Amino acid sequence: MIRIALIYLALVTFTLAQQTLFRQVADTRTDTHVEVLSLFSHPSLGGYMPIRIVIANNQKIPHKIFLNFKDSNNYDEALSTSSEFSFAASPLKTSTYEILVPLGAQNGTLANHTLETKLSGTMGNSEADISSVFSESQVAVLLSESLYTPNGSALDTEISSRSSGSYRASSSGFSSKFDPKQLPDDWRAFSGFDTVMLTESDWSAIPPGSRNAIVSWIRLGGQLVVYSTGNPTLKALGLPEDSSFGEILLKTIPSDLRLDPKPTVDITEKGRKAKPRMEAIALDFKSHWPIQAAFGGKSFNYIVFIFILIVFGIIVGPINLFVFAKSGRRHRLFLTTPIISIVTSLILIALIIVQDGFGGNGTRLVLMEVRPDENQNAAFIHQEQFSRTGVMTSPSFTIDAPALISPVPISPTRWSRFTDSYETSGSYNLQPADGKLFADGAWFQSRSEQGHLITAAVPTRGRIEATGDADTLISTFDFPIQTFLYKDAKGDWHRAENITKGQPITLSSVDPTIVLPILNKTAALFTARNRTFFKATNDRNDHFIAITSSAPGIETHASIDWETTTVITGPISQ
Repeated sequence: MIRIALIYLALVTFTLAQQTLFRQVADTRTDTHVEVLSLFSHPSLGGYMPIRIVIANNQKIPHKIFLNFKDSNNYDEALSTSSEFSFAASPLKTSTYEILVPLGAQNGTLANHTLETKLSGTMGNSEADISSVFSESQVAVLLSESLYTPNGSALDTEISSRSSGSYRASSSGFSSKFDPKQLPDDWRAFSGFDTVMLTESDWSAIPPGSRNAIVSWIRLGGQLVVYSTGNPTLKALGLPEDSSFGEILLKTIPSDLRLDPKPTVDITEKGRKAKPRMEAIALDFKSHWPIQAAFGGKSFNYIVFIFILIVFGIIVGPINLFVFAKSGRRHRLFLTTPIISIVTSLILIALIIVQDGFGGNGTRLVLMEVRPDENQNAAFIHQEQFSRTGVMTSPSFTIDAPALISPVPISPTRWSRFTDSYETSGSYNLQPADGKLFADGAWFQSRSEQGHLITAAVPTRGRIEATGDADTLISTFDFPIQTFLYKDAKGDWHRAENITKGQPITLSSVDPTIVLPILNKTAALFTARNRTFFKATNDRNDHFIAITSSAPGIETHASIDWETTTVITGPISQ
């Protein structure tokens, strides 16, 4: 009986930690089935949803299944993101797959969205939905099962009391929950969340690959809160002392794991280094986005097009009627009218191409931290980009890195397509595969302006190295650096210019009053959230800040001609 009770308890715990979207049985005799599980209890707004697929093929024939996902708002599905995956099931074998499902674009006006899942293939058909209700200012929190069980209801009540009369009053609650032992090992799984809360025991239970993924997510701006009944150090937990753009908080908790709701919610809302990601997307780009303002506006040449339409009206009307198909030859109207219309359309198309051209132009602003320490050899990137397109021959593009890309609502103009208006619509389809991200749909429309926010973690060997000479460093970056600032271990500032790969960097000591205007001017380039990230790196000793217009950004559509400014920070490699 005790053994049965333990097995039952384990099954209950597993069920609580993961949400089964559906279990499709293809053959009851052999229990051949496919099970689709969500590793988090609720999806976030934006980011990815980690999904686990278990296919038990107990038959002697192979099977093929297909999963189609569509994430959209619950109202008229004006904004949506679709993706699809296929899996092969070998005979007499059980296979497990983990995928990341891209979640939909959000423009700050919609608080309710649904992820639809549809199964098809040789094992049958099934479908399920999973929904979330948030406001753009709500902090997206992941709470471990051990904290959720004793605290979930009280934290939901606290959130509701703070949001009376708003969307948040009917939200999905304070958090989504997870099982630490079942976490994915890809940072993108956490990218839609602002805060992860767990206990010291939970952290120890997380597999090494998943812990590395959480550290990458922290370095990109995530907030990790670890509760303990003791007094552990970051080093003892295997967590970095320097958390890059993010933050790590160690908090005490009583042995019964009960949290005080008010200060717990305050940690996520008031104790943050930067504003929540969705709030930044909803608010930072639509009023005064520095790179959009610097790009300048575009006028529309009405006169030429009005003139052509007037001429068209004259030709297709009286001239067509009284000259080309005059009395007795009216049957010619069936030939002349289409010809006139086609010729006029071709002239308009030619004028549009001459005026706007193919492809487009854009500006990219990149904030990058490189971490050569602790064998990471990685760059953690936040990229803002604004572009204006002419005629686009193809909407598709590929990002050759594991990344998160989101459209951002920009100032409404004749050319803007994605704004905070309720009328904004579009299919922003994404397909992750083989470490890349394939995109199509409304990302780059013809004759339009659009803004995107990209987050990525990519491997790199680029770094600034110490040579042993206290006043000399060396760059291994493959591009030149125009401006270089270095704050040494004592907190003194140094400067160098026009740095190239492999050449010694000779530093000159400078007064902080000279450095401060450069830092302020650089910070002003970014939107509010990324500006906060940049400013937080300015106070670190033995770190550098490099500014260059020659570094590559995260590439998106190949038809856009980009101008890129990159701000790089990080520790000196010893």
